[in-house]
Amino acid sequence: MHQAKIRGSALKDAAKEQSWTPPSTWLLLGDKLGDNAQVDRVMEELTWSHTVRRLVFLERYRFGKPTFKASLFHVDLDASDSLEAPWPDLIVTVGRRPAMVAQWIKNQSKGLTKVVLFGRPKRNIGSFDLVVAPSQYRLPTRDNVHEIKLPLMRVDPERLEVARRHWEDQFRSYARPIIAMLVGGPTKPFGLGAKDAKVLAEKALDLATTSGGSLYLTTSRRTPLEVVDVLCQELAGKAQIHRFDANSAENPYLALLALADRFIVTGDSVSMMVEVASLGKPLAIYELPLKRGLMPWLQKAGLNLFHRQGAPLSWVARWLQSWGIWGYPRDLTAIHRRLYQCRAAKPLGRGFPSDSAMIENEVAVVAQRIRGLVQT
Repeated sequence: MHQAKIRGSALKDAAKEQSWTPPSTWLLLGDKLGDNAQVDRVMEELTWSHTVRRLVFLERYRFGKPTFKASLFHVDLDASDSLEAPWPDLIVTVGRRPAMVAQWIKNQSKGLTKVVLFGRPKRNIGSFDLVVAPSQYRLPTRDNVHEIKLPLMRVDPERLEVARRHWEDQFRSYARPIIAMLVGGPTKPFGLGAKDAKVLAEKALDLATTSGGSLYLTTSRRTPLEVVDVLCQELAGKAQIHRFDANSAENPYLALLALADRFIVTGDSVSMMVEVASLGKPLAIYELPLKRGLMPWLQKAGLNLFHRQGAPLSWVARWLQSWGIWGYPRDLTAIHRRLYQCRAAKPLGRGFPSDSAMIENEVAVVAQRIRGLVQT
């Protein structure tokens, strides 16, 4: 009798699943490809159809951070996809600027549109139906917050294979192991200046010399020009060098992910670190130093006093955050620690992991949380 009841319940659940209609879904995406990749991966897991709404932001807000509120004031409406009713049942988005648009749409729908945010809400965390946050963000424990160990960034295997085929003849001429050096840029509270670039170049050359391999440097759009100049000067004739150019179609980044043997990545770039680790390739992280001045040290002290687990003044932070007075901080070093703990990376200067492990796949769990949100 008991087994019959179980079979009957399973049949009912299956019938309910077959009759269920997926919600109309918009993906609100900005210009950060690494961020967008997280949303794409989860939607592949969910499998239901959706509409992509790409957002372009006014020039002063592409790098400058707008005041967080449910609004379109920061959006270039002429260059962006249309944002008109009928409003969707569900919005999945990532990042501060798209999140403001998502909240505006939710207001237009009189609260009927549910919003899933990947990353950190600047404030008003209760206005999001689900927040999917990697461990770098110090968010409170809430029913609508789902913490993941690492961001869900992965490289599209098809794009990786295309890059492999396009570049593999050129890469055959490089001595193995090929060490890819992926350089980002300064981000609060960490800096990356000329002196740091010289240290980075010296450590990278030491690894390449010790291994008997070759070094391949590529910079990014956030790399300061003075850093690019120093790296190019220090590595001239000793490494392959690609200076990032937004107008150039020839970018070796995907080819390096496909064909390089080991990686050095600056610790500011979560997307580059996680994409390398997701491929199971040996990774060394160059941890950026704190910027000069009092404020970066105060920010670091604030994490220890107010936001880290067991911090003595954490209750003050929670009270201020509940009133929208204080935002939710980010601790990039938490990502470094996660990667060290799972043996996917080592700090630069300590070699490479000898048995790099594939990082845990949390996509299915996140997809299930979103299904539960819209099926209730």
